[in-house]
Amino acid sequence: MLKLFKKVLVLAPHTDDGEIGCGGTISKLLEKKSEVFYVAFSSAKESLKQKGLNENTLIQEVKVATQSLGIKKKNLIIFDHKLRFFTSLRQEILEDMINLKNKLKPDLVLMPSLSDIHQDHITIAQEGLRAFKNSTILAYELIWNNLNFHNTMFVKLEKKNIKAKWDALKKYKSQKTRSYMNEEFIYSLARSRGVQIGTKYAESFEVIRWVI
Repeated sequence: MLKLFKKVLVLAPHTDDGEIGCGGTISKLLEKKSEVFYVAFSSAKESLKQKGLNENTLIQEVKVATQSLGIKKKNLIIFDHKLRFFTSLRQEILEDMINLKNKLKPDLVLMPSLSDIHQDHITIAQEGLRAFKNSTILAYELIWNNLNFHNTMFVKLEKKNIKAKWDALKKYKSQKTRSYMNEEFIYSLARSRGVQIGTKYAESFEVIRWVI
């Protein structure tokens, strides 16, 4: 089924969200020769400066992480929207997405859930639905932010896909203290989703729109 998707667009509110939510699936899509584009809407410069880190730290980390997964350097796009202010930047973000739609014409879009309670994540989800309503849209899982999440679609994965996901996430050294940047968590969630469908590893998604 994944072979149907020739051009895939990952919408990541912040630089690491795409790998956390669907890094294993990205790995498998690349194996199936899909062309994957990764768009990060913020590199959290303000937050990094408050922590005494170089404001370009996450820009450098996302470049290394996405290339580790196998995404082409030219297929990484980074916008500079202000962290936690996406709700007031809706029109700019929508226009960015419309431009991406017209340029890339993706047949699969991976984005946060419409039930995500983070203000930036929900903005990307809502505007993503507006911009890409003619494409298949799947929402990826970020369990600490999802008020509700309906596991209506699963991607069967192999250990190598989860390893590729974790190897990419390890590149975010500035985020290593976060609870979800943990190898045990990444593998455990993949195992849990695998148990739900009788396989060893999986990632789950909400079907927002399915176009055949």
